[in-house]
Amino acid sequence: MKITHTEIYRFSIPIEPFVIATGTMHFAQNVFIRIYTDAGIYGVGECSAFPMIVGETQETCLAVAKDLAKILLGKDPLDIPERMNDLLGYIDHNNTIKSAFDMALFDISAKNKNLPLYQFLGGQKHSIETDMTIGIGSPENMAILALKYQQQGCRMIKIKLGKNVHDDIDRVKQIRKAVGEHMILRLDANQGWDFDDALFALGEMAPLNIQFCEQPMRTWYDDRLPELSLNSPIKIMADESCYNHHDARKLINSKSCDYLNIKFCKSGGILGAQKIHEVALQTGIKCMIGGMLESRLAVTANLHFALASPNVVFHDLDSCLLGHLIDPIVGGLTYNGYILDVPDTPGIGADADPMFLKDCEKWVI
Repeated sequence: MKITHTEIYRFSIPIEPFVIATGTMHFAQNVFIRIYTDAGIYGVGECSAFPMIVGETQETCLAVAKDLAKILLGKDPLDIPERMNDLLGYIDHNNTIKSAFDMALFDISAKNKNLPLYQFLGGQKHSIETDMTIGIGSPENMAILALKYQQQGCRMIKIKLGKNVHDDIDRVKQIRKAVGEHMILRLDANQGWDFDDALFALGEMAPLNIQFCEQPMRTWYDDRLPELSLNSPIKIMADESCYNHHDARKLINSKSCDYLNIKFCKSGGILGAQKIHEVALQTGIKCMIGGMLESRLAVTANLHFALASPNVVFHDLDSCLLGHLIDPIVGGLTYNGYILDVPDTPGIGADADPMFLKDCEKWVI
């Protein structure tokens, strides 16, 4: 089997403004690709650029995608490790756009075996429940939104923090008061605090029964993560500090965190995510699968990966529920409340809606 050509689309999805510590997103800066083969099979992939986190924009993803597509021409899509090595040999980093190519290659391989992706990856179906994320706003408005989600059947809330530390503490206190004692609360500071603020905030919020806090400090304070983790009464999850399996190994060996957050846009896709998962599995560090502002296509791929990854026990697969004003996907996962189900069709089982694609800027390589 050989790759014949690749279609690249500017896949901009309008959203309600989404605020985190490092910035505000006004639309999902996504890229959609289709890799075609001479066997009549094509694979789909999607990535979501989040520039204030990964340093990639939609424009950089599109520019690099054209180069990566040229590199893959005429090559075997079924040898995924070699194809991803080809891309790494051309350009370092740029894991967000690489993840779209990785996803499409896995889609081709699973379709070639006539298996849904989760089975191709060695997984089996089981119940997976997502949390819901609340962007930064006033403590009162965040508490109202948390209560709304709870009334809709949500059992887990992820609270974005990382602005003024005293306001952050008030945000969490008001949310806990609104939803009561039994709802699971998770925090995500998105690198918003320094060491002193992180230690203070985590200590103040310890009585509020918090499951964990993601990425409390900027990555340039990673040398202080072991000290924070040792002294924090709340468990720490590394997110922006963990891009690849080497990061995972260093974080685990230095006792910098209790958990790891795996995202395709950081790991470069499924292949890199598997490597992080394996390092964590060997050391007993549990993982979460998360994302940026992907549509249901990439979230479906995330769900397939989670079904095949026993050490992924936390699921943050709500990105397409976070104010997406359009659903540009046909097929794909379904939500029964906050319980997710994946299709049993071959591959990822999702594709872009042709009606949405016809208005998207397109390149063919």
